[in-house]
Amino acid sequence: MSKGFLVVAQNTPSVDYIKQAYALALSIKFSQNTYNKISIMTNDLVSDEYSAVFDKIIAIPWNDAAVDSEWKVENRWKVFHITPYDETIVLDADMLLLEDISKWWQYCSNYDLKFCSRIKNYKLEPVIDNVYRNAFSYNHLQNPYSALHYFKKSDSAYTFYKVLEFVCYNWEWAWTTVAPAYYQKWLSIDLAVAVAIELLGLQETAVDRISPLEFIHMKPALQGWHETPEKWQDVVPAMLNSKGDLVVGNIKQSKLFHYVEKDFINDKLLTQLKELAHGKT
Repeated sequence: MSKGFLVVAQNTPSVDYIKQAYALALSIKFSQNTYNKISIMTNDLVSDEYSAVFDKIIAIPWNDAAVDSEWKVENRWKVFHITPYDETIVLDADMLLLEDISKWWQYCSNYDLKFCSRIKNYKLEPVIDNVYRNAFSYNHLQNPYSALHYFKKSDSAYTFYKVLEFVCYNWEWAWTTVAPAYYQKWLSIDLAVAVAIELLGLQETAVDRISPLEFIHMKPALQGWHETPEKWQDVVPAMLNSKGDLVVGNIKQSKLFHYVEKDFINDKLLTQLKELAHGKT
């Protein structure tokens, strides 16, 4: 069965998500020993240089529901319908894959759908988000992170993404019905996923405590600091060395790094990623 990564990238006036997706693709080419194909879903122009690292460049099907959106999440439910792979791991664009995660594929292949629900800070400490996720805890919902999830082409996964489509188009009803506490006045794809899991009764299968899926989440409020800065880069330095190790605050980061801040991928870092990827090939 074919296996590959998929990223959704839609530029905004202030953020070049295509550039971020390119950096992610380079990190995958460097770090993955078994499965290193990655496709991108976008309506934005992908340069010839960037195109070379993607397996497929896929146009957003039907209509672009996120054309006027700030967060560009309205098309995320379409990943199931456009993936070229039998098994897919979906990643957010603003991530870097730092280590081989073949064991994730082995674990997830036993399931049709699996969402990450575990995150760490840069000190590699497990953290529970009590800052940004009150709507999940106060409504007794599962805690999925769509930034990292797996699905297999199957009837059950198809059903899930059809329900997710419904929730995305009817999120105000969904929030009122399933997530009224700490009511969010916007569409959050993670909350939409949690609601879809609740509606389908997938609490014990779509998320589980022993899943190896995890990532380092760099939102400043999750780092355990006494005062929360506007940017984590103002507090701790980050360096990518010649071996491909990403070191943040003198700590080597593991597996999947969600850097969050959009200016993290600068020209120097992008050049280093290109050298690492091209050196391996």
